[in-house]
Amino acid sequence: MQFDHRSRREFMTLFGGAVAWPTIVRAESREKVWRVGMMDSAPRALNIANFDAFENGLRSLGYIEGQNLRIDYRSAEGEIERFRVIAEELVHAKVDVIVTRGTPAVVAAKQATATIPVVMAASGEPLTSGVVSGLARPGGNVTGLSAFTNELIPKRIELLTEVVPGTKRIAFLQNMANPVAQSQWQELRIAAQSVGIEAVLIDVRKSEDLTGAFEAAQAQHIDALIMGNDTVTQANRQQVVELAARHRLPASYASREFVDAGGLMLYAVNYADLYRRAATYVDKILKGAKPADLPVEQPTKFDFIINLRTSKALGLTVPDKLLALANEVIE
Repeated sequence: MQFDHRSRREFMTLFGGAVAWPTIVRAESREKVWRVGMMDSAPRALNIANFDAFENGLRSLGYIEGQNLRIDYRSAEGEIERFRVIAEELVHAKVDVIVTRGTPAVVAAKQATATIPVVMAASGEPLTSGVVSGLARPGGNVTGLSAFTNELIPKRIELLTEVVPGTKRIAFLQNMANPVAQSQWQELRIAAQSVGIEAVLIDVRKSEDLTGAFEAAQAQHIDALIMGNDTVTQANRQQVVELAARHRLPASYASREFVDAGGLMLYAVNYADLYRRAATYVDKILKGAKPADLPVEQPTKFDFIINLRTSKALGLTVPDKLLALANEVIE
């Protein structure tokens, strides 16, 4: 086949376009990698069930870590003060969204940035702490899920005293530096007094306080413990459970990790479900929604778990009616 000059020029133009076109398509189709920063109270290895729920929630929405998603997981390792540094690091890294667990984490994130969206995977009393101006319309850059930390306290006392009949003195072991701790303590004190039980506060600010806290509980003849859900206790859950066993103190916990570690009982929100739902907030925000317009949602799943092995070790008999109510019994 013969080409004249004009035909050759047209052929080369077409050929050149055919070579250049795939290069342009590849450049334009390169997917953005979204960067999510996580501020959590426990190290990733100790928070695997909740983290997996969050990651699986994102995966179901099309976000795959290592492909179009990068998750920067940071833990305070039991020290509330570290959240401020972590928040500043994530802001400096220019993450697209920050996901938090616990009130100290979301407070630190809100103080560090007014522009990067913040999603609460779980936060006790977001209105009380002031991180949102309303539940229906949060305002600002923070939204997410409430963990109902105050509302469940009376029921936790009721269930614990069913397992430990004759309880006269009950202690609340909590880090009072947590912004919602004071309101939790007031709720517990009132609920305990309403059923004729004396409430005692034991303040735990750092990991080194735990041993002395349990010794103080024993010295004050405490019959049972309501364990606060805080950065200090979560990061040291195994030590907390072992100290409770050593001092023979029945305790009610506020997150599943404690009963999995050997704690007596749990009545709380299902945190894995909250983390899974937090993924939908992240998806909406990455697609352009504003946190100020996304209502703060309440928990819909709750756990009541009893560890029979621990109850037997403490010499306690769990009533059959409670075993029937529990959604899980560890034997």
